[in-house]
Amino acid sequence: MKRSCLSAVLVVCGVCAVSAENWPQWRGPHLNGVSSEKGLPITWSATENVAWTLAMPARSGSTPIVWNDRIFLNVALQEMGGDLELWCVSRLDGSILWKAPLGGGNNRQRKQNMSTPSPVTDGTSVWVITGTGVLKGFDFAGRELWARDIQKDYGAFGLNWGYASSPLLHDGALYVQVLHGMKTDDPSYLLRVDTKTGTTIWRVERPTDAIRESPDAYTTPALLQYGSTTEIVVTGGDVVTGHDPATGKELWRARGLNPGNNPSYRLVASALVVDGLIVAPARQRPLLALKAGGRGDVTATHKVWEFNNGPDVPTPVSDGRNLYVLTDNGVVHALDLHTGAVVWGPERLRAGTYSASPILADGRMYVTSEEGVTAVFSAGPKFELLAENVVDEFTLSSVAISQGQIFLRTDKHLYAIGSINRSRGERR
Repeated sequence: MKRSCLSAVLVVCGVCAVSAENWPQWRGPHLNGVSSEKGLPITWSATENVAWTLAMPARSGSTPIVWNDRIFLNVALQEMGGDLELWCVSRLDGSILWKAPLGGGNNRQRKQNMSTPSPVTDGTSVWVITGTGVLKGFDFAGRELWARDIQKDYGAFGLNWGYASSPLLHDGALYVQVLHGMKTDDPSYLLRVDTKTGTTIWRVERPTDAIRESPDAYTTPALLQYGSTTEIVVTGGDVVTGHDPATGKELWRARGLNPGNNPSYRLVASALVVDGLIVAPARQRPLLALKAGGRGDVTATHKVWEFNNGPDVPTPVSDGRNLYVLTDNGVVHALDLHTGAVVWGPERLRAGTYSASPILADGRMYVTSEEGVTAVFSAGPKFELLAENVVDEFTLSSVAISQGQIFLRTDKHLYAIGSINRSRGERR
């Protein structure tokens, strides 16, 4: 593996942030894991280049979301058992502005617990779902606007490792998927929920022929927009489907995520939509690229390419030219987005397990392992490792980027990495 000299990038100078973005949901402002901010920190440790830290009571796979001076967190109060809360944190100093109850019943399912789904915000309200099925809306002062219990309304979740999908926010609605089957005979389904009232606008069942654990999906719905058309993309149960956001009707379906009919092909990595393509990971193989615009069964007509060294857990990211694919053991490939040809790779990052999804900003990739090491490497035609930043704490969450800072959540802390001058937009 080719590596640059790390000492050449250990000094990070203050630069002007060209644009300052919020990070309103798990995959960021553009729903794709990409930030357009410049001049972000490259190096840090648990104590260096850190503006502040906030102690976390337990682990979570939930990503912090950020809107201006507020950070929202889905929080489990204990490692095993206990209550769940939504926290609102000041991005200025890491102080807790308010906490709101999300109910009890936290439990751990292997790595994750019931705080795994990430919140989502439109800058006025914030919504959050828990692994127990509680779905709530709040205003920015912490006042509860409405509350739902999805399991009470539609039956118990039947996933083998607990519910973990985050809601998708679009056009005044939340799109919530429940794809399950390992522990239930109830059908999988997709909901559209009104953000103002919490009422269900529609509920559609999503059939699958997947067997045993393969109907289970921990993915988050994706938004596909091309021309004047908008669709909701859902992956899981061995297939990719596109749905009409107005009615929930299934518009198209692609098979092929589990060509061997493996009974253990539950899906974790979510679909990525970029430049008219739907990139749909399976359980490592195959990763499919589908072109938009199909109707009915598009398995044979709309597959552009496939790749057999895809991720299990981390969702891929793209700069519009290359697709960057990270496997759970830290192997990275860059593929030509439109052909699937390997541009570079395999390149191996520091040994570890990688569950967080990679983030792309300012021509650099930020990739965090469960061991608390964030690798920073260049995006583009050549792999170049720029830094390895160690906090040595268990980490499941993807990082969030906003206003020149990186927010890293571990089992012990929330880190605000880098600092900003609010009056000039300069990072110090």
